[in-house]
Amino acid sequence: MDSATKDEMQPSLPPGSSCPGPEWPEQERAEQLARGAALKWASGIFYRPEQLARLGQYRSREVQRTCSLEARIKSVVQSYLEGVKTGVWQLAQAFEAMQGAREALGQARALLQGMAMATQTLKPLREQVAQHKQLQVLSQLLPRLWAVPAAVAHTRTLIDAQQLLEAYVCLRELEQLQEETWAPLGGLELPVFEGLGPLAEALGQAVEAAAGAAGQLAREDPALLVAAVRVAEVDAEYTTSLELAPRDWRQRCLQALQESLERTHFGTPLLPEPGALAGWLEALRVALPAELAIAEALVAPCCPPHYKVVQLWAHTLHSGLRRCLQQLLEGPALAAADAFALLHWALHVYLGPEMMGSLELGPEADVSQLEPLLTLENIEQLEATFVTQIQILEENIRVTSLVSESLQQRVHSMALSELGAFLRSFSDALIRFSRDHARGEAMAPHYVPYLLATLNHQSALSSSVSVLQPDGVASGALAPVETALDELQRRICRLVLEVLLAELQPLFAALPSRRWLSKSELLDDVCERTERFCQDFSRVRNPAAQLLLAEAERTVVLQYLCALMQGRLVCRGADERTQAAERLQHDAAQLRELFLGLGLEESVRCAPVLLALRDLLNLRDPMLLGLEVAGLRQKFPDVSEDHISALLDLRGDVSREQRLAALSSLQAGPQPSPSAGRRALFSLVPAPTPALSSCLPSGPCA
Repeated sequence: MDSATKDEMQPSLPPGSSCPGPEWPEQERAEQLARGAALKWASGIFYRPEQLARLGQYRSREVQRTCSLEARIKSVVQSYLEGVKTGVWQLAQAFEAMQGAREALGQARALLQGMAMATQTLKPLREQVAQHKQLQVLSQLLPRLWAVPAAVAHTRTLIDAQQLLEAYVCLRELEQLQEETWAPLGGLELPVFEGLGPLAEALGQAVEAAAGAAGQLAREDPALLVAAVRVAEVDAEYTTSLELAPRDWRQRCLQALQESLERTHFGTPLLPEPGALAGWLEALRVALPAELAIAEALVAPCCPPHYKVVQLWAHTLHSGLRRCLQQLLEGPALAAADAFALLHWALHVYLGPEMMGSLELGPEADVSQLEPLLTLENIEQLEATFVTQIQILEENIRVTSLVSESLQQRVHSMALSELGAFLRSFSDALIRFSRDHARGEAMAPHYVPYLLATLNHQSALSSSVSVLQPDGVASGALAPVETALDELQRRICRLVLEVLLAELQPLFAALPSRRWLSKSELLDDVCERTERFCQDFSRVRNPAAQLLLAEAERTVVLQYLCALMQGRLVCRGADERTQAAERLQHDAAQLRELFLGLGLEESVRCAPVLLALRDLLNLRDPMLLGLEVAGLRQKFPDVSEDHISALLDLRGDVSREQRLAALSSLQAGPQPSPSAGRRALFSLVPAPTPALSSCLPSGPCA
């Protein structure tokens, strides 16, 4: 290829452009490398003169190679040009298609605008069609619409005649006709249906009145009661497209029944006058079981099972009686005889076999869920009323002294004997009550409140027994009665705390543990359960309330100590011993805050024992354990070797020699001084028996 041809193949530069050059720096570098390689190759080939003879061959071969490369380049360029040509053609075709679609869309838009204008012109015609349809519906229903006033009057006649089912059928037919005309007329209400609302209300009142007289109708006209209940039940399932307020006749029936029962037995005109309370309670003793018998035998078969008629009757009568008694107690103070009669009737007769505890009363009544008829405040109020008027007994004893001293002593002895017999029978009844509750034979839903009320009874009796100590009678004559009263108090407290203990034992099963070391939620649960249990203690009179709180705290602390002595945790190092000591300090503070908040006096607390154990765990030098053990023995004389061994096991860093030295200080140290009023603590805490290698030769475990 000559130079002229090459010049023709060079692209021409536009005017004003710079001199030709490589378009990219990489191209220039590639050309330089290619020239350098060619020169190196040529210098190597033609370095020797004898190789110049083959110059023609080399030239011919390079020409052929150049032609081949040019042909390949032309083929590639031609292929690219054909692809570009095809792409340009396809773009032209796509442009033509887009132009066609654009024209079609324009035509469609014009058609839509024309249709919108046509729709506006057809709007009056559409309204005429709707009116025509409404007129067509009205023309078809016109005979039935003409009969609506007569049907309303007939339905009202049926209601007045107490034909409730027939009246309800007619009402449903009228409401169905109203619904059929309501939708086609676009929600337009016709004047002919204006009387349906009052008509439905009249039927609802008739159904409500029948339910309110359920007891009487069950005896005289059960068909009417059944009809009323069926109407209420069917209407509860009725649904309609009309925008009507819910009638809820079922709930109205139940409410009317409850109000009728309370009005019949506990209405304001029926409340007893002063001095007539005993007769009124006797009348209720007869009337209430009879009412429940009527409900079970006559009313319940007339109602669906889900009405729970017997339970409804029992709970309604109970709530009405409870409200009535609250009104009585809020009024003028009762006389001593009325207070005694009400206490005896509410605590014994009402829950006895003649009334709510009757075996003839089936489980449907569910009387176990009833609230106490009298609250603890009510009982305390009645007891205070009776106690303040117990001077009658004192006056009788004083009057007998006017006759003779022997008669006075005889009356006094009789009063003490009767009181002692009463306390023994009361204690036996309390034991049977708690035993039956524990066995599940007679589960009392308010077991603990009953026990607290009994504790108040004991306190009231203890405060009034001093009237049996007249002048001239030996001061020790009341000792047996006072001893029996103290024993009764301890027994009641023990029964209450047994319930608390049963609730707390599962919570202490996870203490101590690794989780206990790092979190306080275990004792938080204990404190929450204890606080909820002890809240009712505020209703107990002092000093019994203080005794209960002190024993409750003692129970919690004993359970805490029992958990520590079980060997569930052994500290792995000084850090865990520090954690355990801090946890004991935190728990002691938490228990202190809990019981002080409940009203416990600081002087009777026993939770500080945890602080003494904290000092034993927090001791850094095990060689000084003997001093800590001796100090613990001085504070708590009933601590034993087994308890000390269990605490040393909890430390986890005490060798056998150090353990024996600490235990020997327990015996060699000074004996603790007796302290008046100090009660046993560690002696009530069982401890695991240590290994023989941990016992002293003269110790109890050796």
